[in-house]
Amino acid sequence: MNTFASGQKRNYYGKGDVTVYRLNRDGKTPAGQYPVFGANVLMLLYGDSFWPTYTTGDNTSLIATDSMKNFIQRETMNFVGYDLEAYVRFLGDKFLGIYPQVEGLQISASQIPYEGIVDGHVAFAPSGPDRATVRIEVSRTGITDLRSGITGFRLLRLGGSAFKGFVRDTYTTLPDITNRPLHMWLDLDWSYTNHSAGFSAGALTAHVRRMVHEIFQGFESGSIQEVIYQLGTKMLADIPEIAEIHLEANNRTWDTIAEEGDVLGVYTDARPPYGCLGLTMKR
Repeated sequence: MNTFASGQKRNYYGKGDVTVYRLNRDGKTPAGQYPVFGANVLMLLYGDSFWPTYTTGDNTSLIATDSMKNFIQRETMNFVGYDLEAYVRFLGDKFLGIYPQVEGLQISASQIPYEGIVDGHVAFAPSGPDRATVRIEVSRTGITDLRSGITGFRLLRLGGSAFKGFVRDTYTTLPDITNRPLHMWLDLDWSYTNHSAGFSAGALTAHVRRMVHEIFQGFESGSIQEVIYQLGTKMLADIPEIAEIHLEANNRTWDTIAEEGDVLGVYTDARPPYGCLGLTMKR
């Protein structure tokens, strides 16, 4: 189910899973950017003008979702930036300018990341698995909501992670663990102290990505809860543009096949049941 920061909508509709790749082939890409810009987009519209479609099948004011797909893909040619926040704002502002019957819209986009091979000018390969995300809601009065994030972190620490001292009863089979190889997945997103702070040409998202890596490797933890708490605390302390951050981690620690103390081990992917841990922190 889709939700809107401006409140529940009586009706909304749109187009999802719209993929687009813009390739700058002139060799003039700005420093620090790649000429491959890829995104997967979901656009949702709302407004009373679309209500007759639901009640009587009258499509007089309806913009076909196929037209929305074509708009997203064709207008990507006219987008000159390299970050998702500027991209979704560009699409939203232009769409509202074309179609007066639209009261507001929400656009979500997920990066399809590529990195350069060798010098990064000619050849590229998919990167990740983590990828930037953004969601914007725009109405006739301006930006209602802007939220950025990074999903799909896959983080592995060879040691320095413990889990012990938890409740023990008739349902407990897990032993205390003092030095496990920790494998966790992580998604996070955040809101801004003001909407303008979100338009940093991708610098803020890059800062968050570096911070996740640095914090994960930087201290020994007693739980995954402690890991995400340290991440949230550090981000609020070091990035004043962030107003609120939500983190969700999965415990995907591998099952042990054989170990020689803390020196050597062989492992396999964890069984399907996994631990899910969430945290929301506000400034």
